[in-house]
Amino acid sequence: MYCQKHSSQKHSTANTTILAIFAVTLLVWATHAPAQEEKVLHSFNSSDGASPDAGLVFDSAGNLYGTTYSGGSHGSGTVFELAPAAGGKWKEKVLYSFSHSSDGFGPAATLIMDGAGNLYGTAAGGGAHSAGLVFELTPETGGGWTETVLHTFSLGTAPLSGLVRDAAGNLYGTGGAGGIGLVFELLPSSGGSWTAKVLYKFNTTDGFFPQGGLLLGASGNLYGTTEYGGTDGYGTVYELKPETGGRWAEKVLYNFGNNGTDGYYPTANLIEDGMGNLYGMTTGTGEFGGTVFELTRGQDGSWTESVLHSFVDNGSDGYGPTGPLVFDGSGNLYGTTGLGGANSGGTVFELSPNGDGTWTETILHNFRINASDGHYPYSGLVFDTRGNLYGTTAEGGADDAGTVFEVRP
Repeated sequence: MYCQKHSSQKHSTANTTILAIFAVTLLVWATHAPAQEEKVLHSFNSSDGASPDAGLVFDSAGNLYGTTYSGGSHGSGTVFELAPAAGGKWKEKVLYSFSHSSDGFGPAATLIMDGAGNLYGTAAGGGAHSAGLVFELTPETGGGWTETVLHTFSLGTAPLSGLVRDAAGNLYGTGGAGGIGLVFELLPSSGGSWTAKVLYKFNTTDGFFPQGGLLLGASGNLYGTTEYGGTDGYGTVYELKPETGGRWAEKVLYNFGNNGTDGYYPTANLIEDGMGNLYGMTTGTGEFGGTVFELTRGQDGSWTESVLHSFVDNGSDGYGPTGPLVFDGSGNLYGTTGLGGANSGGTVFELSPNGDGTWTETILHNFRINASDGHYPYSGLVFDTRGNLYGTTAEGGADDAGTVFEVRP
């Protein structure tokens, strides 16, 4: 099994209505280009945050938002903003420092943003029951931000992922549920309160430990992965479908197995193409490097798994892919591996379809341990309107507290 720093917390990505429109723009402009250049936009120094394990999200003005797992004023993590400045530089601003108490600590999942510019996320610990929480950050007139705790988890149900948001403003995520796992929904009510609802509890035979987060599909169904459990104990891909009466029906779409070619231990968020096919990654294979896989929906409702790429056993092209994938406008896939590569510090990679069902991998950047460009990129990537990629490394940089980086053609 692949192990990593803060392996029990992962991020998930989601698009609100305004960001969904922005994402379409990104896909149109993003193009395939094998020659890339990496640039560090910001190195954290602990006082402004440390260990940015989660991915980034753009607003409509081109500013980036993210979280750090630790550091900040109280050492318990931050929410930060990076704004483009003159001369190609970026200016970092800490929007909120967690205090390791009722407001939470250890945010390790990617944020989402609504149409009003409010940010939503999860904290792995803290809250009324010291078991984590869901929070909202609201921009104030004059530039400040206010944190509001929307829901606190009880012991054993700590949040395992980030959030997704539907068109009605409801939030969805996954929690621990005593180590087995559950899927929850938060519904906004009048007066600013929120109501929590458990949509599904796993039972090990259909998977457990859903740390990979959720995908809200075009059909309105929820899709996700469990790292363990299922028929062979190596993880599952599942679907949750809304039914009448407010109930949700769960269906296992695929059971992973340790058979030497199939992947196992899926932890990354799924993504969906225009045909409704699902793409994700596993951290392990019979060769230990991990895989990128596709699940194709058949006309009869069945799903077929295809391994698009297996990372090599010596880790030279990376291993342990954990962040979600992202498509460009030409159908190429991009992602990161937390470890491995030519310099053992992780990679940024591209997978390009060849037209015959096979895919070609290109390494766009190799991170170096103990180097200024950072290392261990556990999060996924996001495109800007010019086709540049942005992400985070959990360690490295000028003060070894992690970085925000850009990879451009």
